Amino acid sequence: MVLLNRIYTRTGDAGQTRLASGESVSKTHPRVAAYGAVDETNAALGLARLHTGDAAVLDAILARVQNDLFDLGADLATPDRGKAAAGALRIIEDQVRALERDIDLLNAELTELTSFVLPGGSAASANLHLARTICRRAERDAIALAAAAGESVSAPALKYLNRLSDLLFVAARWSNDRGRADILWTPGGGRTG
Repeated sequence: MVLLNRIYTRTGDAGQTRLASGESVSKTHPRVAAYGAVDETNAALGLARLHTGDAAVLDAILARVQNDLFDLGADLATPDRGKAAAGALRIIEDQVRALERDIDLLNAELTELTSFVLPGGSAASANLHLARTICRRAERDAIALAAAAGESVSAPALKYLNRLSDLLFVAARWSNDRGRADILWTPGGGRTG
């Protein structure tokens, strides 16, 4: 259980923060960047959910994903070393498979894609595209963390981020009248001469 009865601690005033393991690191540490980008993704999904309207299926998927993102943040905030890592909350393959099922469910209703899609259309779609791009940054940050000396990120966590960005792309199209209201890229369409 998490108990948060005091919001400010002043411990971060000098640019340091504590990981779930208790280890003190700079707020610029790659691990903090990775779970920070996951947090941003989650916030963007909260904004997108304000616009899902009566799309109960999509809203339920996004609600579960938001919960998963807290799991992912906890995973990334707990280095896989020492006593604190034992029993740490980790993303598991079942969470990745759930995203794949969601992608297949929504994708089955989409029109054929004939061009790249510009972010936009409905408010839900535009916000889901924003969440997708933030998720891609979170994935890049997690990969950079995994490549850093002495650091690691679990394979399911990396897979989760990769599948999530795919889900958010499909969900954005689904929110644009199942792809019928997508705004398609016109190569060179902005040129005047």
